[in-house]
Amino acid sequence: MNATIAGLLTGLVLGLAAAFGGFGAFLVVAVLGALGLLVGRVLDGKLDLSQFTDRERR
Repeated sequence: MNATIAGLLTGLVLGLAAAFGGFGAFLVVAVLGALGLLVGRVLDGKLDLSQFTDRERR
């Protein structure tokens, strides 16, 4: 799945959440979608979080 298809599906899901659930549901779906994106990028190895977790070693 390329980024265009993923963006299209994300937009459709957010649109449905806004249409049927209101603004609160839209925000929940948007936040959970962003969290899922971050987790997916970390698992794919495309996002390195070591700079936030690495402690200085002497």
